[in-house]
Amino acid sequence: MQPEKKPQRPNFSSGPCAKRPGYDVSKLKTETLGRSHRSALGKKALRDAIEKTKALLEIPADYKVGIVPASDTGAMEMAMWSLLGERPVTVFAWESFGSGWLSDIKNQLKLDVTAHTADYGKLPDLSKADPDKDIVFTWNGTTSGVKVPDGNWISDSRKGLTICDATSAVFAMPIPWEKLDVTTFSWQKVLGSEGGHGVLILSPRAVARLESYTPSWPLPKIFRLTKAGKLIEGIFTGATINTPSMLAVADYLDALNWIEAIGGLEAAIKKSESNLKVISDFVAANNWINFLAQEEKERSNTSVCLVLDLEAERVKALIKLLADENAAWDIGAYRDAPSGLRIWCGATVEKSDLEALMPWLEWAYNQVK
Repeated sequence: MQPEKKPQRPNFSSGPCAKRPGYDVSKLKTETLGRSHRSALGKKALRDAIEKTKALLEIPADYKVGIVPASDTGAMEMAMWSLLGERPVTVFAWESFGSGWLSDIKNQLKLDVTAHTADYGKLPDLSKADPDKDIVFTWNGTTSGVKVPDGNWISDSRKGLTICDATSAVFAMPIPWEKLDVTTFSWQKVLGSEGGHGVLILSPRAVARLESYTPSWPLPKIFRLTKAGKLIEGIFTGATINTPSMLAVADYLDALNWIEAIGGLEAAIKKSESNLKVISDFVAANNWINFLAQEEKERSNTSVCLVLDLEAERVKALIKLLADENAAWDIGAYRDAPSGLRIWCGATVEKSDLEALMPWLEWAYNQVK
C-alpha cells in the first residue's frame, strides 16, 4: 500500500542542503543589504560570522578563520595554489572531489605527488601518510558516503601540512583541529545556508608556510593570501577578497544562531547521528538496500549513500517516482558515483521526515523492481 504520511520537508539534497527547521527568509536581519561590505556595518556582519564560526566550532584561538569566494572549491583551490610546492605531496582520494584535488595538483600545479586511492565505498590505506610530506584529503566523501573515522593517522610531529576539504563534515562530525593545518567548508552543506562563499581555516603552521614560501607559479588576485610576505589579516577579520553577498552573510548568521539555539556543536552532531540511525535501522531490516560504505565506522552521517539491488534505469525510475509524489527530492547518487541513492542527514533535516521517508522508499522499490 502507498504510505499515507509524507515528509513535511522532502528536501534531502546533498547541496544546497535543506534550510534549518522553521527557516523564514523574511526574518533575516537585512540591514546590511545595499550597504558596502567595507562599511562599519558590513565589516561587523562579516566579523560576527567569523567569530561565531570560530566559537561554535571550538577552533583554537591561534587559528585564523576567513570568508573567501567560490564556496568550498574556492577555499580549497586557494589553499592548494598558495601553499603547495614547498615539499612533496600525498593525496588520499576515494571519491569525486578528492579525485578532483588530485587531478589539479598533478595536472595543473604539476607537483611531485603520491596518490593513495580507493574505489567508491572504501578508504585508501591511511597508514601510508608520510609526515614529511604535505597531505591533501577530504574528511567526508560527499559523493561516496565514506568518512575518515578519526585523525589518529595524522602525525603530531609532522613536518608537512595537512590540507582537508571538510565541507560535508564541519558542524556534523568531531574535527580534531590540532591534526589539521588547513580546513575548508561551505555554508550550504551542514548549515543549509546559501552557496557561493567558502570558509578557510588556517593553523599557525599554515600561516608560517604562507609567510616563508612563495610558489613558483603566478597567483590570481583572488587566490592571494599574503602581501609583501605577510598574511593579509583583513581576510580573517571581515575584509573579504572580493564583494560578498550580504544577503548570504545574513543567511549564514541565521544558521549559526540556530546552531547555538539548539545546543551548539554537540547537539548538531547528535542530531545528524540520530538521523543516520533511522536509515541504518531501515537498511538492517531490508535485504534489497545497503550502504555504499562497507565499514560501519566509515559511514557518513551527512551524505548517506545507498545501493539497491536494481538496475540503474530502475533506480532512476524510483527516484523520479518519489519526486513526483513529493516524498523525496534530489536523492539520486552523484553523477560519478555508482548507481544508487544519496540522502542528506545533516542537522537541518528532521528525524521525523526521515522516518516518514523510509516507508516511501520501500513502496517505491516495490513499484519499480
